[in-house]
Amino acid sequence: MKIAVAREEKNVSGHFGHCEGFMIYELEENKGLNRSFIKNPGHRPGYLPLFLKELNVNVIIVGGMGETAQQLFNENGIEVVVGAKGFCDDVVQKYIQGELKSTGNVCTEHNYE
Repeated sequence: MKIAVAREEKNVSGHFGHCEGFMIYELEENKGLNRSFIKNPGHRPGYLPLFLKELNVNVIIVGGMGETAQQLFNENGIEVVVGAKGFCDDVVQKYIQGELKSTGNVCTEHNYE
């Protein structure tokens, strides 16, 4: 399984499309195998869900994301977890332990997605 966390410095980004990049966590049997950082290749409508799908990401974790982006991730078979806050490594651990649930919130204050 691969989990992508939209990152700003070492924390979960509140704005998906304009994050600095993505921490990618590769897991096997809920144990971390690898983690790496991939710089945001640039925000264009509809692009980032496909970009992360090509990296074989299964889950995207973020603070905030628009409705269209959430739909595109779902259409590409990628689980969306919104409403996350804190240090990226801690948030992934919470997800693995089943303690992190999506708030389901849709970011509407910005026209990014």
